[in-house]
Amino acid sequence: MNLIRAFAAAALAACAFAASAQPYPSKPIKIIIGFPPGSGGETQVRLVGQKLTEAWGQPIIVDARPGASGNIAAELLVKSPADGYTLLYFPAALAINPSLFPKVPYDLARDFTPIALLGTFPLVLVENPGVPAKNVAELVALAKAKPGSINFASIGNASPPHLAGELFNQIAGVKMVHVPYKGSAPAQTDLIGGQVQVMFDTAVSAMPHVKAGRTRALAVTTRNRSRLLPDLPSLDESGLKGYDLYGWGGIVGPAGMPAEITAKLNTEIVKALRQPDVAEKLMTLGSEPGGMGAPEFGRFIQDEAAKWKKLVVSTGAKLD
Repeated sequence: MNLIRAFAAAALAACAFAASAQPYPSKPIKIIIGFPPGSGGETQVRLVGQKLTEAWGQPIIVDARPGASGNIAAELLVKSPADGYTLLYFPAALAINPSLFPKVPYDLARDFTPIALLGTFPLVLVENPGVPAKNVAELVALAKAKPGSINFASIGNASPPHLAGELFNQIAGVKMVHVPYKGSAPAQTDLIGGQVQVMFDTAVSAMPHVKAGRTRALAVTTRNRSRLLPDLPSLDESGLKGYDLYGWGGIVGPAGMPAEITAKLNTEIVKALRQPDVAEKLMTLGSEPGGMGAPEFGRFIQDEAAKWKKLVVSTGAKLD
């Protein structure tokens, strides 16, 4: 009996070794996202996931786990095996959350294996056409001449658009008043109606109203002009030197992933992002295609977390 058990144990060990020795990926890959189905992040993941499936012949399963600004999804990832078969769509919010929540279920430096940046999302400064300021310099002058008279809308307290407005206040030396909304649509409605004067929003949400003449675009929030809106100046070149703020999203795995799997994922994701059909679709979503090597993306996350923390602390921004 002991001999039979020994043979059985040896057989199981051999099977386990054979499974682990199979080329990656040998089964479907799950990518967790912390947003509801239909979000821009999910669309990004599905675009790239389709290219991975074409390359590897394995399905990419998108698992939406919304809630707590992405913390629920992050906690699921942290508790998953570090074998490359469970990944996470990692948005800027997860780099900001440690500065906003008393406690988060992850450590940015300890709990993730950075893989690749999928894209960046520049914000656009837009205003009601009735505002007597045709450019950023005139808006700053107006805000200084009439302190507290200009209200800026955002999609919610401590959101990137809210913090973008606070950074504008800091660099320009003005005090526009923040008015939070529950999402872009109601904020844009009040901007068009003149209840608020200006707003920071994503290009995909803001530009349809600009093109229809309902609002006026003044600048983008990235340090340099955006490929999405090449004719629109940046805030930095408009006089707010050093202004550089944007959303972004990428792919990470649990801590401890094998380096060869991380490298294989990075190579294939970057290749997908460079394909014209993927890049074009991402641009229609208001995203500039990303890239980066895995170590570079890791440094990018840490730098972004430090930047956002400094802004949260200096402005006293808090969640609803």
